[in-house]
Amino acid sequence: MQCGGVPPLSFIRSSVDNTGGSMFSVLDLIILTQLPSIGSARVRALVSHFGDPSAVLRASVRDLAGVEGISRKIAQTMTQFIRSHKFDAAKSYAEKQLSRMNRTNGRLLTYWDRDFPDLMRKIYDPPPFFFLRGELKEADADAVAIVGTRTPSSYGAAMAEKFARELVETGITVVSGLARGVDTIAHGTALKAGGRTLAVIGSGLDVCYPPENRHLFENVCKCGAVLSEFEMGAKPDAVNFPRRNRIISGLSLGVVIIETDVTGGAMITANTALDQNREVFAVPGTITSKQSRGCHALIKSGRAKLVETLDDVLEEIITRNRRTSGGRGERDSLKPQNLNLFERTIYDSLGAQPVQIDVIAECVGMPTADVLVHLLGLEFKNCVKQLPGKMFIRL
Repeated sequence: MQCGGVPPLSFIRSSVDNTGGSMFSVLDLIILTQLPSIGSARVRALVSHFGDPSAVLRASVRDLAGVEGISRKIAQTMTQFIRSHKFDAAKSYAEKQLSRMNRTNGRLLTYWDRDFPDLMRKIYDPPPFFFLRGELKEADADAVAIVGTRTPSSYGAAMAEKFARELVETGITVVSGLARGVDTIAHGTALKAGGRTLAVIGSGLDVCYPPENRHLFENVCKCGAVLSEFEMGAKPDAVNFPRRNRIISGLSLGVVIIETDVTGGAMITANTALDQNREVFAVPGTITSKQSRGCHALIKSGRAKLVETLDDVLEEIITRNRRTSGGRGERDSLKPQNLNLFERTIYDSLGAQPVQIDVIAECVGMPTADVLVHLLGLEFKNCVKQLPGKMFIRL
């Protein structure tokens, strides 16, 4: 890093893009998040534009103002901050964050890492990085979330066990939030069945909540991963959990809701899943059960599919090849009529000849960063193919 001296080697690592052999400073990335007027969207835009966080911190006002979403006023505020004594405090904060992370054997997973989940790249406002313990694998691209009440009935507990066990037996990763109740059952069952599970928490990576799940937390790290977008040391404040819930659904192809009232936290996850164009499944309960009111409301409104068996879930999100052969296979190609407005616009602009992303952006009148997100979505849906040099063709 050019500002404030040379960071310890543990604070820099090879850039995930590796296009020019440069080094990617995770220390500088955290510093960047501390600059005034710089939220996650601007962090992504700046780092994507300049190639690494260190280059952002070295950039001139003129160069910064050339980035989409960065006005000259914001650029001036950034450079003034970097040249002031406040920068030292931001650097100290970042160093302490990484030191705490290292003590937990965690690492920073950035938006630009190759193993950053592709599904997460396509949600609205993905975090520029996660704190992570454990390991993400390619197989985790096939993931389904299970969420529900913290106080399940015996029926709800049995359904959580059933779906978690059957999902991992099919090779699907189970995602949940490590909370009491349905979340705990989902993670624990997945581990007992020898499968993989991912936990997204609403506190810092070094703060286990609820505390009685410490053993489960450690086991998830061994057979999956625990992720948090919150700073190290962050307490499990109530305001954190809606943001946490959007990550749970964002990592998943679909969300299974098991027992929730209409005001339950699982309803927030259902809504974020719908916003993210994910499948939502609801397990029905008895009509007199308060714990099933949320599930029934989702089903009656048509926002969720009623599910009774694993096949009800698989037929929506897993290809016929995978269901019949038991192999990992490819995901279903969504038909072009299922594209959203932005995807349709970009898809219609492409043909059989490769087109560079900047040309696509100019053609459709959208920022390059936004076009890239939608192109990733189209690629996931097997509608386009990416070629070297950020060239794309229509399939």
